Amino acid sequence: MKKRVLSGMRPTSKLHLGNFLGALENWKRFEGNDCFYMIADLHALTTEYNGRTDIKDTVLEVAVDYLAAGIDPDKVTLFVQSAVKEHVELGWILAMVTPIPWLERNPTYKEMVQSQPEKELNTFGFLGYPVLQAADILLYSADVVPVGDDQLPHIELTREIARRFNNIYGKVFKEPEAALTKTPRIPGTDGRKMSKSFNNAVFLADAPADISKKIRKMVTDPARKRREDKGHPEVCPVFTLHQRFSPKELARIEKECRSAEIGCTDCKEILTGHLTEFLKPIYEKRQELIQQKKRLYDILEAGNEKARAVASEMLGRVKEAVGI
Repeated sequence: MKKRVLSGMRPTSKLHLGNFLGALENWKRFEGNDCFYMIADLHALTTEYNGRTDIKDTVLEVAVDYLAAGIDPDKVTLFVQSAVKEHVELGWILAMVTPIPWLERNPTYKEMVQSQPEKELNTFGFLGYPVLQAADILLYSADVVPVGDDQLPHIELTREIARRFNNIYGKVFKEPEAALTKTPRIPGTDGRKMSKSFNNAVFLADAPADISKKIRKMVTDPARKRREDKGHPEVCPVFTLHQRFSPKELARIEKECRSAEIGCTDCKEILTGHLTEFLKPIYEKRQELIQQKKRLYDILEAGNEKARAVASEMLGRVKEAVGI
């Protein structure tokens, strides 16, 4: 039985390796179902409202990343969140039944406010973005939402909002289930979780020379100060990436690191080779797609139209239940 699947990513910049392994690969597992994958530009405003990011241009870059990574627009629906006005309208209606304490307990909210002190995130929009996220999901009657483990609280909040709405107005929404990615968090070049916000990401758009430069600067085992020091792969961000990209050499790399037979520079060169080889087809496909802007706009508009039709029907049911 086919399931309705909904997911999306914010176009705050081009997508990176963590986005690919943590989301896009997971999305491709659901081909054959009724999949709606959005570019969440309204959510991008929560942290980029000051205008430093040209979101309209980045939307196109993210569309290129989706397609280059293997998301097939003939098999799924790709659309832009702001092109479907029902998202905002349903978000406002859901805000009326969402208690403020539910939002204040959101761990992602607290983490992002603390990790990005340079941004003023104490805003109504940032506190309330999980309500808009719930609208994104409920608007399409999604059965499944592919997410990373850091997004699980959002899916649970969506379920709680749906449950409360249904208790007040009658059964309108189904409660979605999360589908966790099998990929652990991907470390960035500084050892923290790979993130556009931390400026520590390897992007799908990076040329081989850029990848090499970034990996050369990547932090390693902090206890390994000299070439002859024995390493501890279990705490090394470079080895974490080796686990994904160097499976055939993993045992040897681990052994030689622990015995100091291999240095961090050599270890990084091996990783650079495998990572560059992995990303090469995506990079080359991006170079082709970015020249085909009309095709990209046509794909997105076709997806927008399909999304609008589904969203409009659901919003009509919501309004009837609410009495407006």
